[in-house]
Amino acid sequence: MSVTLDTPLAKIIGDRSQKAFHKAFGYESVGDLLGHYPRRYATRGELTSIAEIPIGEQATLVAEVVSVSTRPMRQKRGSVLEVVITDGTGGVTLTFFNQAWRQKDLSPGVRGIFAGKIGLYRNSRQLAHPDYELFVDVEPSEEAREDWAKKPIPLYPATSTLASWQIAKAIGVVLDVLELKDEPVPDTIREAEGILGHYESLVHIHRPVEAAGWASAQKSLRFQEALTLQCALVARRQRQRQVAGVTRKPGEDTNAFLASLPFELTEDQVTVVNQIHEDMAAPHPMTRLVQGEVGSGKTVVAACAMVTVSQSGGQTALLAPTEVLANQHFRSLMRTLGPDASARLNPVLLTGSLPAAAKKKALLAAASGASHLIVGTHALLGDAVQFADLGLVVIDEQHRFGVDQREVLRQKGEHPHLLVLTATPIPRTVAMTVFGDLDVSTIATMPQGRSPISSHVVALADHPGWYSRVWQRVAEEVRAGRQAFVVAPAITAAVVEEDTDIEDESEELAKKPLSTVEETLPLLRGLSELSGMRIEALHGRMPSAEKDDVMSAFAAGDIDVLIATTVIEVGIDVPNASVMVILDADRFGVSQLHQLRGRVGRGEYGGTCLLVSYAETGTNARERVEVVASTLDGFELAAKDLELRSEGDVLGVRQSGVRSRLKLLRVTRDGDVIDAARTYAEALVEKDPGLVDYPGLRAEIGRRLDDGSEEYLEKT
Repeated sequence: MSVTLDTPLAKIIGDRSQKAFHKAFGYESVGDLLGHYPRRYATRGELTSIAEIPIGEQATLVAEVVSVSTRPMRQKRGSVLEVVITDGTGGVTLTFFNQAWRQKDLSPGVRGIFAGKIGLYRNSRQLAHPDYELFVDVEPSEEAREDWAKKPIPLYPATSTLASWQIAKAIGVVLDVLELKDEPVPDTIREAEGILGHYESLVHIHRPVEAAGWASAQKSLRFQEALTLQCALVARRQRQRQVAGVTRKPGEDTNAFLASLPFELTEDQVTVVNQIHEDMAAPHPMTRLVQGEVGSGKTVVAACAMVTVSQSGGQTALLAPTEVLANQHFRSLMRTLGPDASARLNPVLLTGSLPAAAKKKALLAAASGASHLIVGTHALLGDAVQFADLGLVVIDEQHRFGVDQREVLRQKGEHPHLLVLTATPIPRTVAMTVFGDLDVSTIATMPQGRSPISSHVVALADHPGWYSRVWQRVAEEVRAGRQAFVVAPAITAAVVEEDTDIEDESEELAKKPLSTVEETLPLLRGLSELSGMRIEALHGRMPSAEKDDVMSAFAAGDIDVLIATTVIEVGIDVPNASVMVILDADRFGVSQLHQLRGRVGRGEYGGTCLLVSYAETGTNARERVEVVASTLDGFELAAKDLELRSEGDVLGVRQSGVRSRLKLLRVTRDGDVIDAARTYAEALVEKDPGLVDYPGLRAEIGRRLDDGSEEYLEKT
């Protein structure tokens, strides 16, 4: 029987073992198991004698089995196998739980090398679940013993039902019979990059003879992973360009809209507008991601695309993550479009809280084509929502949506153009890995007239007295005729806002109760510094109508201080708001803090952001807050964010497929590998779109990107 990576695992290790691996990790094939790489490597330690080993030390012994016995466990079902060994200087007991089968090998008189950590049990020395190798015919030389002692021991991610040694044993069984024919990485690329072949890499990562072996294997498999992913993304992008789309070209309406703007577009905005128009004039659908700082002018760029689409009779659907943000977008677009363009596009708003009559009217406007711009929330995804000619889908803050939700909206049109907006700067390696089949545009420059924002860390761990000064500073701004945001990470002690990016990095911070909207509202209303001021709250658990009323009142200047959760993170535009206080700022991520402070300084007054933190100096939590205070450059912060956050955070928990399939590759660390792989992938796919001449690479793409991942790439 020829055993390949696609061979069902049960055929090699048996049904019972395969079911255990499937339950623990979801593994079904040989390739699945061999992709379970060690999380680290241990060394057995220097050869020594039993008499010389301190308790708690790793030891490697050459010894002989003296006696073997089994006894039942006292507290639960099962048995303990106890094997006494000696090297002439002393004795030690080996203990194995529920592994009576080892008794047939570990019989009295057998000699071998044993390794593990020396512990004490009832004043006797013992090794629990030691690693060992028995001498079969000839006792090895001293040099061979030393080599065995220095040989790295792979330690695998394990579960309560599958120990590391059991995983290692199953992998060994599979490696012994594996046959690999086609290499995933073409020979020329492998030679140029100086990496190992696939089989050799698997052997060295699972059965390393020395540290250099597994390090070389990791490098090789990491590059293979990057090349596989990039080839899939590049090929997907090429297939997208073969889909016929409806061309949408700018004309008189577009020119009139641009001429009506009361300001000049920045150089970056002009560049992005041109890129979008080139995309939409092409015979295939646009798939473009536009990233830019808070307030960089993404809305104007999107509005221009909407006008261009409407000129040919097409409609735009703008999907926003919250009702507050959908309402804000609707008002902002009405202002941006101006009376003439607004009259032509006839925008309508569609959210879940609309009264039945208003909802029916909006649905009719979308289905009949009377409206060329439909702004909404998840309500846009309902079966009842139909479009006459959906030409453009705009997704705002795409990380708030699942892939399936975006695809539902796109399916309501005939291959509509896709424009994704994000105010969270995305480092290039992340964009290449998560959004590798989208064209990426960047608006890096800010429009003229944006006031500067000064950010300060209020370190209460060092200066408890600064807390009262925070509210004095808020009072000063309000008395000067301006307004303030106060952000808390939780609604109540039991309810954390869904989108809050809390990171419990230390026991001390985890034990400290979070600041809440519920507690902060009466607290501020009771402060003498803020007496007489209009203070209200806003959070995601409020009824939609109430949220909109509060936000409208704040925008109109009828509320002085708004206490909110991260519901105000994006899209909220109140030019008169000049100060923001973020309570427990250490409980938010870097990009989220940057987004939040972008809500102030949007008018004629400079903004102030006070980052209140109890985190101690030198902790990651404190460093994260200080990084935000040190710069207003979102792209610089994004780069620093990569250094401070985990891989899952960077890629986002709502992104499926690619994130879950990364094993050794890390966008936080492997930018050079991703860059090189992308270059090779573009050349390979351009030369051979179906990768017909590279069966090993094509097969690896199929294995690594399962059905869910392929679907993800199709929909992105």
